[in-house]
Amino acid sequence: MRSRAIRWILPLLLVLVAGVGVAMAATASMSSKNGTVKTAHSSKYGTILVASNGMTLYRYTPDKKNLSMCSGACASYWPPLVLEAGAKPTAGSGATASLLRTMKRSNGAMQVTYGGWPLYTYAGDKKAGQTNGQGFEKSWYVVGTTGALVKSAVSSSGGTTTKKSAWG
Repeated sequence: MRSRAIRWILPLLLVLVAGVGVAMAATASMSSKNGTVKTAHSSKYGTILVASNGMTLYRYTPDKKNLSMCSGACASYWPPLVLEAGAKPTAGSGATASLLRTMKRSNGAMQVTYGGWPLYTYAGDKKAGQTNGQGFEKSWYVVGTTGALVKSAVSSSGGTTTKKSAWG
């Protein structure tokens, strides 16, 4: 009986592990590596920063200027916007070039910063324009054109309204 259960459980575990690996590889490839930061209009949050591929950029509130606090498993779900070797960050449409810099991550990769704050994408955003990471654990927020966190949705009257976490 025990060997029969193992014959069923082991293949299921292997499929699960393989699936996680594929998902993580897909997430890593979703992050733009050319370092271009531009703006896009979000109907909920106004004008926000996005990577060259249109994926929304986020800031992590525990980060410090020029210091990322997101590594390991965190960086699997929140891929940092990193540069290919020798590349420099570029300001696309609407972004301010003087706010773009880089910082060295603990793994040696060069991460793009805006106003000194590290930038990330989110694995839960599957296509350009999504903001599924907004407000996650009250620590992750989209970034406005000045580099400030955008914590509230923009109302149609021009004011702001409170936005709940992406997970309820």
